[in-house]
Parts: sequence; structure tokens; C-alpha cells
Amino acid sequence: MKLIFKKPTIETQKAMSHAALNPFTGRGINPEIKSAEEKIKELTGHDQVKLVNSGNSAIISVMNALKGPFILPDQGGWSGLKKIAEFLKREVYFIPTEKGIIYPDLLEEYLKQLPVLPSALFITSFAGYTAEQPAKELFEVCCENNIILVEDASGSVGDPEKRLCNGDHAHIIIASTGSPKIVNVGNGGFISTNEKKILDNSRFLLKTLRADPITATGISTEIKKAPFNLFETMHACKILKKNIQNTFHEDKRGINVIVPSSDPKAHSRILREKINLEGRSIITTCPIYDRLMEKAVCIEIKNLDTDCLNKENLSEIKEHVETTVFNTSNNEYPMHPKLKW
Repeated sequence: MKLIFKKPTIETQKAMSHAALNPFTGRGINPEIKSAEEKIKELTGHDQVKLVNSGNSAIISVMNALKGPFILPDQGGWSGLKKIAEFLKREVYFIPTEKGIIYPDLLEEYLKQLPVLPSALFITSFAGYTAEQPAKELFEVCCENNIILVEDASGSVGDPEKRLCNGDHAHIIIASTGSPKIVNVGNGGFISTNEKKILDNSRFLLKTLRADPITATGISTEIKKAPFNLFETMHACKILKKNIQNTFHEDKRGINVIVPSSDPKAHSRILREKINLEGRSIITTCPIYDRLMEKAVCIEIKNLDTDCLNKENLSEIKEHVETTVFNTSNNEYPMHPKLKW
């Protein structure tokens, strides 16, 4: 099995190197930044975009512009949301979820129980990276209650079905373009919205945390491949969910696969030895807020280069997961078993 950890394309690396060698980089108005922002607008459909130097910079800029309180999922979100809200002294409510997923009727009932109407609901496109949130339906509930929906679309930029990272289904979209995200530049991030006042309220922060032209050049180049990268990653996860005997949210779109485990630490250790990427890992141990608060093992397919998401490698990943986590024998699940493709 030959697995490759995700990295920027050769085209992106060359473009960023060229930008770094440009003696005018960083002076005055940067066309590289404007170009990247225009390409993000094309994907999200929003008319306002700001590049920043990281996904967390996008979060802190947005949270700073809002008074709170905020609603966050009780699991399957991004821990940075909790930490930044605490840093900014914003009150947070944690909505109970169905293993990370917030269903619209659940949100409506939860809002009735709150003592104060929140200013914003923060979600990630995929709960725990493994299950698509019903963004459109949540957006409708938020609009009915004058709540801003903020979608962290780091894992869904370029959604070919336009259900995620879509400005029609979110007031604000934030994303990281660090590694190993769908737009994989190594650093950077963005804010996309039609709410100009949000950007105006954090003008100083946005100026302080802005991305550099080298990062912007990388985003402009790498974002062109985002729909392909996302489709291939989701397809690989769909195949694994179909073929591994027991996974969480097996019928949902996602970019990783989470399998229940009786001993997550031991199973994760074994899988890291079997599925090795020259010292790097695609295995995460649960319970953990960023994935699921269940005893489980995550296979982070999102971390892999799409070139290695072939039948042979997926078959071997399936075999290792089932022989390790479910204690099956190699005879029952032979190497490279036939997948339902």
C-alpha cells in the first residue's frame, strides 16, 4: 500500500515560489489577493470576501464582530470555536446533537428553551468531518429567528452539489486553507459574506491578520482543484462506509470514516503501525470534541492525496480496519478483498 499525505499541487508550489521571488510582493495593492478573493466569491456566491492568515483568524474576526451568545454543537465541531469564544468572553450554548448532526426541528425546540436568543449558530459543514450538516434547513430556521448562521467550510470548499459552502445557505462562510484542507496551501483562510457590517466591525483585526500575497497566489491556484479533490475524497469515504461492516453516519456524505471501537487507544496504535505514511498518520482517537464523543477510531481520508484513493489502497485500508477493530481473521477478510465500488 502506497499512501501519500496531501500537499499542494506542483502547479501551486511553483506559483507560490514565483510570488515569493517577486520583488514587488507585499507593496501597495496586491492583485494576487484580489484574484483569490474573486475566485472565492465565484464558489460561495457572496459579494464580500476577505483573506486572512489562518482559519482561526477568520473565526476570531467573525466572533469579534458579533455580540453573542453563540450556539455550538455539543460534538463534531471545531475546538477552536470554543477556545476563541472563551478568549473573547462570549457566552456559548452547546446544542445537543445526533452524534454531531443538528437537525432543524432539534434546533427549533432548543431555541425555545434558551433564556436569551443567540446572535449566531456556528457549524462545520461536516459533523466530525464524517456527516453532512443540513445547512439549507438550518439556515431557514436561523433566518426565521434572526440568527446568523456561520458555516466553517474548511472541509467542503467546492462542493459539486452546492449544498455546502454555498452563500445561499449561510450568512457567513469561513474556511482554513492550511494543511491538509480541501484547498491545501499550508496556511491562510478566508471569510465570505454578504454582511459587510461584519467585516467593518472587525476592520482592524482583518488588517492585522490579513494573508500575504504568496498565500493568496497559492489559494488562487489550488482552489481550481477543490471540486475535484472534494468529490474524490467523499467518494472514497462513501466506498469505505459501504464496505466496512459498521461505521457512524454510514449514509451521510463526509471526508473521513469513523468506526466504533471497544479499545480506541490500542486499536489506533495498531492502525498507525499498519497504515503508515512515512511517520505521518491518518488515524484519530475518539472520544474527542472535534470528531465524536464516542469510543471510536477515525480514518482521516481527507488527509490523503487523491491520487492514492484507488481500489487497491481502499481495499487494504478496509482490511486493516476490520482485522484490527473487529478482530476478524485474515482468512475471513483476505488482503485486497473485492470492494462494492
